Amino acid sequence: MHNIKLVLAYDGTGYAGWQRQLGQLTIQQVVEEAIARLTQSPVALHGAGRTDAGVHAEGMVANFQTESSIPLSGLMNGLNSMLPEAIRVLSAEKVANDFHARYNATGKVYEYTFMHKEIMPPFLRLYAAQVRFPFASAAVRLCLPMLVGTHDFSSFEAAGSRDLSYAGGRGAVRTIFVADLAEDGTKDGEVYRLTIAGDGFLRHMVRNIVGTLFAVGRGRLTPLDFQEILAARDRTLAGATAPAKGLTLKRVLY
Repeated sequence: MHNIKLVLAYDGTGYAGWQRQLGQLTIQQVVEEAIARLTQSPVALHGAGRTDAGVHAEGMVANFQTESSIPLSGLMNGLNSMLPEAIRVLSAEKVANDFHARYNATGKVYEYTFMHKEIMPPFLRLYAAQVRFPFASAAVRLCLPMLVGTHDFSSFEAAGSRDLSYAGGRGAVRTIFVADLAEDGTKDGEVYRLTIAGDGFLRHMVRNIVGTLFAVGRGRLTPLDFQEILAARDRTLAGATAPAKGLTLKRVLY
């Protein structure tokens, strides 16, 4: 039995996220079915995490076990010939039998892209959020160091993120390693990329953080408000969930 690790990139537009869902088209389902056709045997594909509907990935990691003797190059090329153009296998390698894409991961790196433009370029509309209101990036940057470190992120946790009745685990506590905002100015506006890396993320956590930062950039909240929202552990105090299309899983850390 071989344990195969895949690195995948995909455009999440039109998919109901990574995880298999009854009656919904998902990335996991499409890739699993392609592997099964190629190896002529059903497989269980384990992803490093769950991306939501409309979220993209440049470095999703997944693994599956197979008895197939297809060479790795043949596996990779075969899958890419069968998969839709929105999904690509970037690499395939044999790993130890006890490797698990999710349980062995030590962190993830996400990037959220948004644009401060009056007119959104049509070819970017599926990969970035649009910010029309005046945006105070300096105020937003004051909030970013507050995210770094180990905190309870309940204020940025979507309902249903986890089983609240479970007594074990770490609850909503996560550690953020990096929170950085890059800006590219153009004659038509600014393009912003928020990079956030951590040891784990709650459901909608990055998008809820971004939505709250939008409120800061708009002047509806101050950096002090942001600090108090983080400390309050109350989702009702934070901003709206930012659109999924701006979010990309860049890399999984091991």
